[in-house]
Amino acid sequence: MHLSQYQSSLRSPTAASTAQRKLSSLRTLLKFLKSRGRGPEVELPSAENLRKPIRLPKALPLEVVREMMQQTELSSPSGLRDRAFLELLFGAGLRVSEAIGLRMDDLRLDAAEISVTGKREKTRRVPLPAETLDRLETYLQHGRPALVKRPLPNVFLSDRGLVWQRRTAYGLIHRLARDAGWSQPVGPHTLRHTYAVSMLRAGADLRSVQELLGHESIATTQIYTQLDLEAVRRAYDSAHPRR
Repeated sequence: MHLSQYQSSLRSPTAASTAQRKLSSLRTLLKFLKSRGRGPEVELPSAENLRKPIRLPKALPLEVVREMMQQTELSSPSGLRDRAFLELLFGAGLRVSEAIGLRMDDLRLDAAEISVTGKREKTRRVPLPAETLDRLETYLQHGRPALVKRPLPNVFLSDRGLVWQRRTAYGLIHRLARDAGWSQPVGPHTLRHTYAVSMLRAGADLRSVQELLGHESIATTQIYTQLDLEAVRRAYDSAHPRR
């Protein structure tokens, strides 16, 4: 009886993750006591009914992404780099580590695609939309040569000619979003989420988006369909005559 009461006390407003952790600790203690012949004769508690709510990834409105693009300075080598980097995150849906790790021999610009090495060293080919391809070529012709200080295989180089760092990329995206008037936190992965949602809204099938994103499981990609459903529901609620 006491165990049931305790389990009931862990329901809302207690966070599911907190309740799961507490029940897991209690379960471990009871198992230990039983192994010593001292535990109470009760069924071990289960956290099956305390599932964590699905945390939907955040996606930006397309007008905010366009405004972020406009914030890049195209008259300098570093500005051309920033724009090309931003284009790859959104136009090709890359992870930040994939974009930073991109090497010159990964580029297949004549075929408008790149070879991307993702998680677990798995390689996939990702097509480039026309605007992304154009910005990448412009950076390679007029931006990267001015940044090169010594031979490096990486596509994206820092102002000092070194390999770009993740923290620099995060700082760039945060600044561009802020300058575009977006007050909420934004990181490189937000642009990848926006890419996925935009593809699905445009009619791309789930399996194709899975391949483009490099997801091992289609269940991971299905999260984006739930995100899209939320947008549909909001539009429905605002437009339905019986709301």
